[in-house]
Amino acid sequence: MGQTATKRGADTPPARVKISDVAQALGMTKGTVSRALNGYPDIAKATQLRVRRKAEAMGYRPLAQAQGMRTGRTRTIGLVLQTDRPGAQRPFLSDFLAGISRVASAENWTLTVATSPGGDAMLSTMERLVHERKSDGFIIPRTFADDARMKLLRRLDVPFVLFGRVQDPQGCAWFDILGENAMCDAVMRLHNHGHKRIGFIGGASEYNFSHLREAGFRDGMAKAGLVCDESLITGGAMLRHEGQHATEAMLTSGNPPTAIVFAVDLAALGAYDAAKNAGLSIGRDLSIISYDGIPEGTWADPVLTSFRVDSLTAGQRLAGLLIRRVRGDAPEELRETALAELQVGGSDGPPALTPLKIAECVGASGMATNI
Repeated sequence: MGQTATKRGADTPPARVKISDVAQALGMTKGTVSRALNGYPDIAKATQLRVRRKAEAMGYRPLAQAQGMRTGRTRTIGLVLQTDRPGAQRPFLSDFLAGISRVASAENWTLTVATSPGGDAMLSTMERLVHERKSDGFIIPRTFADDARMKLLRRLDVPFVLFGRVQDPQGCAWFDILGENAMCDAVMRLHNHGHKRIGFIGGASEYNFSHLREAGFRDGMAKAGLVCDESLITGGAMLRHEGQHATEAMLTSGNPPTAIVFAVDLAALGAYDAAKNAGLSIGRDLSIISYDGIPEGTWADPVLTSFRVDSLTAGQRLAGLLIRRVRGDAPEELRETALAELQVGGSDGPPALTPLKIAECVGASGMATNI
């Protein structure tokens, strides 16, 4: 029998599209196509877009190992989550990860997520990921005012983008929500309701957002023409029980507020517990406005009025900025901010009681003797 030609069967995979095929189709050199696909800044943005579209249309997929050897990159975003602070990541985690993953996938990058306690353990985890080449750069969530993670990556010359801002911005790229604007708007909303005695319960002082949100509260009080009573400004409340204790301290001060602005929702929910113990009604006797927009706030009775953070969009923006940073864009060109969105609930409204009446209710409840 004669030898027959082998035909490609239905189960035979098609030939892999190579970078040379894309270059030939575009009439470009392989080097230009390669640099365009890897986002090198010396290739015009329009050319990069044209090459990527052609590569996608032709079904080109880079071999990660070969590309890593050629560029020194793994096309991987690193994210290390802190585990030793209860609730530290909860307000945003699932949507946040979805946003990062969506952009990473579109760029043929991957996301590496690790967990670690804070302090030296956190720094060791990040350094290990760098040395094992498991990340080209990092997203740093919930920034501290003086952030050791940022300092480590600066020393290692590893790209990073902050979700938040820091007191020393040198060499930093970031995406952040303007929480200070939200706090100012919260004061103005309460002032428009008729409140004049307004308290503020902030977050932990090591977080940079705590300082920004307190500054925003003070700006709002000045804008409203109200004097800040320092006895009604406190911090350190990140969790529900901490918010309850801080609220109870204000309510038993002898000259309590008729409204309180909270830096974080979890702490604000503690005000519900304090108000119940004092025989006060949230939204009528005591108004509350907070920040984060966590689901628990919508389950509260009444629904918590809060400034919502779009965590999905935040994850997308951070991933995009980090990829640009890895590709060589200067950090000073990668700084973006956005506004939180007010979600109106039933926890704020015109004051039904004067501070004196609130103090009488608190005294009658016996709360003053329990603190």
